[in-house]
Amino acid sequence: MDNQRTLSGKVALEGIGLHTGIKAKLEMLPAPPDSGITFLRQDIDSTALIKVSPYSVLNPDKFPRRTSVGTTSVYVHTVEHLMAAFHLLGIDNVQVNIWGEEVPGLDGSAKDFIEALQKVGLNQQDALRDRLLVKEPLWVEEGSSSIVVLPYNSCRISYVLSYDNPLIGSGYVDIVLNGELKNDLYTARTFCLENEVKSLLDMGLGKGANHKNTLVVSEKGVVDNKTRIPDEFAKHKILDLIGDLYLAGPIQGHIIAIRGGHSLNIKLIDKLRRYREKTKSAGVSSQTAYVPKGTELNIEEIMKILPHRYPFLLVDRITYLDKGKKAVGIKSVTMNEYFFQGHFPGRPVMPGVLIVEAMAQVGGVLMLACPEHSGKLAYFMAANHIKFRKTVVPGDQLVIEVTVGKVRSKTGLVYTKAFVDNKVVAEAELMFALVET
Repeated sequence: MDNQRTLSGKVALEGIGLHTGIKAKLEMLPAPPDSGITFLRQDIDSTALIKVSPYSVLNPDKFPRRTSVGTTSVYVHTVEHLMAAFHLLGIDNVQVNIWGEEVPGLDGSAKDFIEALQKVGLNQQDALRDRLLVKEPLWVEEGSSSIVVLPYNSCRISYVLSYDNPLIGSGYVDIVLNGELKNDLYTARTFCLENEVKSLLDMGLGKGANHKNTLVVSEKGVVDNKTRIPDEFAKHKILDLIGDLYLAGPIQGHIIAIRGGHSLNIKLIDKLRRYREKTKSAGVSSQTAYVPKGTELNIEEIMKILPHRYPFLLVDRITYLDKGKKAVGIKSVTMNEYFFQGHFPGRPVMPGVLIVEAMAQVGGVLMLACPEHSGKLAYFMAANHIKFRKTVVPGDQLVIEVTVGKVRSKTGLVYTKAFVDNKVVAEAELMFALVET
């Protein structure tokens, strides 16, 4: 599944939060490509939009036994079962309006979320998914628990359960995520040990839990309930992991967890964040494996090649593209540019470093538009013979010409010039390292 997905219509659900015991309402709406999963609290006087990402995950020491996202003042608790539903169905973009601080617990699994989302249906979008491709082993550990991520050709998650309880015991679940439900694990309910109940209540947790939405396990069996599927305990643990993992976005790799829980899952999310930053930093990287067909590119097509977005996308249009040979790009400079607020505001001048960056972005498009380089990273290695010949001010239109010099399998040299009214304002030789993602 390469394309992004969103909902076909609105989904509404309501229920009691497992930990707060407070009634909450959810409204899930379709969202545009590349917008991601966002939560918007509707019950408070705040316009804070919480975008799900590793940066929005809150400290599990402060909010234990659940997964929470937000800021220091606005947050949403217990998102893991809803996020698991999005992950299992391959939903990339959705706006979640929520009245309350905790996602409704419903039956303690992802079952009601999955069924409601399936009922409204899903739409495939034009944009491609941006997976994090894991190409080297990563691991986190916490006592006797650990999670390892290994290179793999899809997203595979394996979970090993080991509890010092005769009923729960040990278990193993293995699943490949491809947007299709091939396992009943989404119906697996949350559980706790009977001797944990009092301490959880003393911590202010589990106020909305009951014997229907939470399996309470004693030494003799499940209290006032019974398991609904084989290996329900192990399947719920991997369901939590699937939900937590999606906070880092789509991933290609094999995740192997032994005795993991929310705290360790969140450590893994932070590890993946740092890995993504390391592999993506300092380069003009291809957003997808998109290969343009025409000789002109609009802004949407440019964004399929480059990862830059406002305010750092400095190319409005590619007016000419001869793959592997030459590209011409346009940057219209207006008084509304963010950098004019602090760069000679009394007499605005476009910073020279941003002119070079604009030339590099056109060079990046030229490098990465070739089929043999699509999907690679174009790391900006060097800039030589830089010359600035004329200032660029509001109202100017930069016309950037880039021609290819020497290109090898792992490096590329381009010659760039920027013009205003057919006069050269800047020029440079730029070198890129072409690296497989």
